[in-house]
Amino acid sequence: MKVVLINKSDQTGGAAVVTKRLMEALRQEGIDARMIVVERLTDSPHIGSATSKWMAQVPFIAERLRIFLANGFNRTDLFKVDIASDGLALWRHPWIKEADIVCLNWINQGMLSLKGIKHIADIGKPIVWTMHDMWNATGICHHAGTCKGYLNSCGNCYLLGKCSANQDLSHKVWRQKKALYDNIPIHFVAVSNWLAKKCRQSSLMKDADLSVIPNAFPIDKNFIKRESLDDNQPIKIVMGAARLDDPIKGFPILIETLKLAKQLDRQLTENLELITFGSIRDPELFSQIPIKHTHLGTINNPEKIRDIYRQCHIVVSSSHYETLPGTLIEGQADGCLSVAFDSGGQSDIIDHEINGYLAPYSDDIHENTKWLTRGIFWAVDTIYSAKYGKIEARSGECGHTPPYNISRQTYDNVNRRFSASAVAQKYISLFNDLLAKR
Repeated sequence: MKVVLINKSDQTGGAAVVTKRLMEALRQEGIDARMIVVERLTDSPHIGSATSKWMAQVPFIAERLRIFLANGFNRTDLFKVDIASDGLALWRHPWIKEADIVCLNWINQGMLSLKGIKHIADIGKPIVWTMHDMWNATGICHHAGTCKGYLNSCGNCYLLGKCSANQDLSHKVWRQKKALYDNIPIHFVAVSNWLAKKCRQSSLMKDADLSVIPNAFPIDKNFIKRESLDDNQPIKIVMGAARLDDPIKGFPILIETLKLAKQLDRQLTENLELITFGSIRDPELFSQIPIKHTHLGTINNPEKIRDIYRQCHIVVSSSHYETLPGTLIEGQADGCLSVAFDSGGQSDIIDHEINGYLAPYSDDIHENTKWLTRGIFWAVDTIYSAKYGKIEARSGECGHTPPYNISRQTYDNVNRRFSASAVAQKYISLFNDLLAKR
């Protein structure tokens, strides 16, 4: 079976990383999987360029100009939307012509247009489209946030500023997507149940062929046992992100959570340390962290990131929403308990009060702070109870006796759900079903 995966880049951005992992996972299972990209940054022989660097700029610039004109020349939100109006003639690429299955991923910013997708279908190629955000279910945005326009037919898009109107660009692209979905067979894959639910609620995708298959993650085939927690060893909490103070990541909520934790139990927080990695635009935020803190900067080496997780005990995400937060999966794979809001794909990763804590999410920062603090306390109590025996949880509920080896429990959880082999087998089953139907 020959499978071609299409993604804008092979390294830049979360979709690029997981698409490349999927290609490698499929090849491990004997599938002739290849990847076509515009931005080729790795030297894999199984990754090919869609076109030259300069030719790729033509549709990219053309699409940005269309958006710029439609939003009243507003640069602020210029890259928060995509319209798939312009793209490359990928249906002419030899790898596409030879493929049994074409798997679309993140194809925006001038890589592939909606018309280009129809051309691929017209040459008889079954199309699987893996969704890494909400763009397929909306007119032009990648995450709807609190906007409910995608439940109807978009229009009045706040990202278009003063040009927002009933028949604005978001509504026009919504109509174009609807025409595409109605006229060609596409099987969509959501990487989390949360994303699948959002798609099912949308006017565009309520009747779409849709499966849920998570992203694949590099998980050691052999479990690596952790050292026992030393009496004088601090419990380390880790948070990583491409940009820590991206508004979506909710870093101020984490800071307020640690302040509340210190207020409630100063002795406990003296034995906590926060480890962060990633870029930050406002480093002054670090001065507000009330416990011991170490910032490691931007780290691109996967092995170094894994070493960080292995030295930590709790991986936290304070994000307002996430499609499928990879930091939680990576942290669990290396033995960390997870603490996060139940506001996205987190519930696909965390079994509440078993391998982590799912905090209820609210629009009220004080409520969020309260619940995330409970999550941190639950994780600390669980770590101590694994070492010293059963203790009472600070939430007021009786703490359960966890398995002796927490790290083994978290490893088994993600290995079963997110290992390369497990994910590849789900895709192969889907590909075989589509080829059989054809």
